[in-house]
Amino acid sequence: MYGYQLMQTITDRTNGSWRPSAGAIYPTLQQLEDEGLVETTAEGGRKLVTLTDSGREYVEQNAESWGDPFAFAGAGTDLRGPLHDLHAAARQVQTSGTAAQLAAAEKVLTDARRALYLILAGDDADPGDTTETAPES
Repeated sequence: MYGYQLMQTITDRTNGSWRPSAGAIYPTLQQLEDEGLVETTAEGGRKLVTLTDSGREYVEQNAESWGDPFAFAGAGTDLRGPLHDLHAAARQVQTSGTAAQLAAAEKVLTDARRALYLILAGDDADPGDTTETAPES
């Protein structure tokens, strides 16, 4: 794969939970190449990265102890779509809402943030019930 393809594959396989940057991928690929585990070849102006025989052997010897690095990602829901939709709605209110609508939207977003943190905290309260407040962070 090319570096960009690796970044996309990781993003897709983690349902967007991990979005590696070029600043993380390319130095790592360079280190792996320095260690002889991958090799890069120029193809159409891009660098194609492939495992070397040593790299394949290293993966085979260690794969069982590593487990599946993407196993956690399959258990969750991809929140990117609903988050994108929420962002679009908030932008619409920002650009065409009245002062009262803007204030109401700000409260909705603040309450949503609190509800999400309550979910992470394992609070048994109904996430839709915004009458209970969490400490400000």
